[in-house]
Amino acid sequence: MRPEPPRDAETVAGLGEFGLIRRVTQGRAQPPPTLLGPGDDAAVVAAPDGRVVASTDVLVEGVHFRLDWSNPEQVGRKAVAVNLADIVAMGAVPTGVLVGLACPGDTRVELADGLFAGMWQEAANAGIGVVGGDMVTSETLVISVTALGDLEGRAPVTRSGARPGDVLAYAGRLGWAAAGLAVLGRGFRSPVAVVGAQRVPEPPYVAGPQAAIAGATAMLDVSDGLLADLGHIARASDVAINVRTEGFEVHQRLLDVASALGADPLHWMLTGGEDHALVATFPTPGQVPDDWHPIGWVGKGSGITVDGRPYEGPTNGWEHWR
Repeated sequence: MRPEPPRDAETVAGLGEFGLIRRVTQGRAQPPPTLLGPGDDAAVVAAPDGRVVASTDVLVEGVHFRLDWSNPEQVGRKAVAVNLADIVAMGAVPTGVLVGLACPGDTRVELADGLFAGMWQEAANAGIGVVGGDMVTSETLVISVTALGDLEGRAPVTRSGARPGDVLAYAGRLGWAAAGLAVLGRGFRSPVAVVGAQRVPEPPYVAGPQAAIAGATAMLDVSDGLLADLGHIARASDVAINVRTEGFEVHQRLLDVASALGADPLHWMLTGGEDHALVATFPTPGQVPDDWHPIGWVGKGSGITVDGRPYEGPTNGWEHWR
């Protein structure tokens, strides 16, 4: 039997479930979409469209984050960001997040403070609030976030709408998180920009609804790697997709890090996950918004090619239990 954790005032056990809830919610302002926030049996969030877009992600310590690589605030921001990326990838506008926290009783209160500070910060970056959630005891630190969004009268942009002749484009950063992971894996903590990209993704929240308004036919966020995630669109839409590497904007920082590590920055951009950039297809080049970068096209057939050829390298992306 697992021994009872210490109950001093510096641990979540000492503070108690409801004391911790009060601590991480007290004094927090809620934006207009939150009609009723934490403190009741359930939250009430406005849904002007009459439909709610919802997505859930679970982050487990040692699988999705490491506290020796990231501080609690960064983990909290990441937990919210990866969920909101799914919402905007449907063309929706975020309206709120619900947070579930499971942790051992001897977890230090300052760790929980940091996690929730990061969650509130990232929610505010998207113009929303943490509207509710739950807290339970667990042997492992686990964070579950459910994100909500509003389509504002538009149809959801799914993975199955791409058609031959469509233009492929992306918004946000590609390859930065993979570069940061390579740096951390070598035992380094700089350059700060790429390491920070691995610790805290920066999904382009505005770009999702922007693409939907522009007429995007299919869209998703890049969580497991560009080529792997494009495979989902190709299969769902029954099309072939060709990626043109000449369309990529390879930042000088990625070039510098790749040179230092003897790596290929293009490989990071094609296969690296966790940036949570958005990739979408558009009917014509003229419909691609200004902040998006055209990188290919959709054709008849199946599968993904790079510059007209199959990519030589692993492209499967991350998959649990595999």
